[in-house]
Amino acid sequence: MTSSSRPTSATAFRAVPPTADVVIVGGGVMGASIAFHLAEAGVRDIVVVERGELACGSSGKPIGGVRAHFSDPLNIELGSRSLRAFRDFPRRPGADIRLDTVGYLFLLTEERQEAQFAESVRLQNSMGVPSRMIDAGEARRLCPYLSTDGLLAAVHSPTDGHARPGLVVHGYADAAERAGTRFATHTRVTGMDTTGDRVSAVHTDRGTIACSAVICAAGAWSAQIGAMAGLSLPVRPVRRQLAFTERLSPPAPRIPFTIDFTSSAYFHNSDDGLLFGLADPDQPDGFDTTWTPEWLALFRDVVRRRAPALARMPTADGWAGLYEVTPDHNALIGRSGELPGFLYATGFSGHGFLQAPAVGEIVRDLYLEREPCLDIAPMSADRFLSGSATRPEAHVV
Repeated sequence: MTSSSRPTSATAFRAVPPTADVVIVGGGVMGASIAFHLAEAGVRDIVVVERGELACGSSGKPIGGVRAHFSDPLNIELGSRSLRAFRDFPRRPGADIRLDTVGYLFLLTEERQEAQFAESVRLQNSMGVPSRMIDAGEARRLCPYLSTDGLLAAVHSPTDGHARPGLVVHGYADAAERAGTRFATHTRVTGMDTTGDRVSAVHTDRGTIACSAVICAAGAWSAQIGAMAGLSLPVRPVRRQLAFTERLSPPAPRIPFTIDFTSSAYFHNSDDGLLFGLADPDQPDGFDTTWTPEWLALFRDVVRRRAPALARMPTADGWAGLYEVTPDHNALIGRSGELPGFLYATGFSGHGFLQAPAVGEIVRDLYLEREPCLDIAPMSADRFLSGSATRPEAHVV
C-alpha cells in the first residue's frame, strides 16, 4: 500500500465502527505512533479518529527536527530513545523517512545563554548525548552562511538532524493498519459518554463508538477533547510559519539545523534549497493556519544580522501549522486519575514529532498497565492543578 492511496479502509467509512477496545483521537504522528505500538503489542480492536486526513495538523510540517538536545533530563531521554527508533525506522515499522543526521547548531549571543547551554551540555554528555560547546569560528565552518558578529558561542549536537513527518505518520499508520487498526478520517469527535469512572462511548459526526478506553492525541485540539470527558488538558494553539527558498544554484552546502536562539529564527536544507522558520512573539492564540507572506519580513529582519545572505534569497512557497503549547512548554503524558480509561499524549510545544516514537511506547505500556520505560509522572496534566512543581524546558524553539 502506498502513502498516496492509504488508508483504503478510512476512505470507505460512511459510519464509524460501532465498537472498539480503544479509540485514539488524532491521526497525527502521536496518534499513529500509539496505534502502531499498541497493534504491535497485540491490541487488535483499535480505531483512530481523525478530523481531516492523516498528518493534516501539526504533523503536516514538511520537515521536522529530531534531537536529544534539551535541558530537562526526561526530554533528553525521550529524544534519545526516539532518535534510536528513527534510525531503525526502515526495519521497524519499515519505511524510509528521509532521516538526515546533519546535527543541530544552536547560536548563542548572550552570556546567560552560554552558561545555560554549557550546563545542559554537561547533563547531556552524562546521559550519552555527544553535544559540545564550540566557538564562533567553528560554528561558521559548520554553517558558512553565518556572520560571527556578536556570536559568543554555539552548541553542536552531531547526532541530531531532521526527517519527514508525513513519511513517519504513514509508516506507522500503514503498519498499524496491516495489524488490524481501523482509521476513520474526516471524522470529528463531538462528545463522550462516561459510566462511573470509565469512558463508555465516543460520539462522532459519523456515529457512536462504544469503547472502554480513549487516548487523546489531538494536538492543538486536545483541550476540547479533554473537556468532553470533563477533564482539563491545558493546551493552547499557536500558529507557526515557515518558508522555502527557490531552487539554489549552486546548491546550498549541507548544513546543520541552525537556530539563532535569541530570536528563534532557524534554517536548514530542504531538497534543492533551504527552509526558513521563526516563531513570531506577537502571534495570538488561535486555530488559523493561513500562511502570510508578510511573516517573511520579520524573518528577514532577524536573519539579516546573523546570516545576511538568507535575507536576500527569494522564496517559492510557505506553510503554516499549529504548535500545541502548555504553560511550561512540556508535554502532557499520562492516565487521568479521575477517569482511568482516559489517557493522553499532547501539548508537546513543538517537540511532539521528535518524541513520538518513545511516547508511543510509553502510552502503550500505560494502556496495558505495564511499567513504562521512563517515569513520566512529572508529565501528568495534574501538575497544573495540584501545585506540583512544573518542569520548564529551556531549549524551546
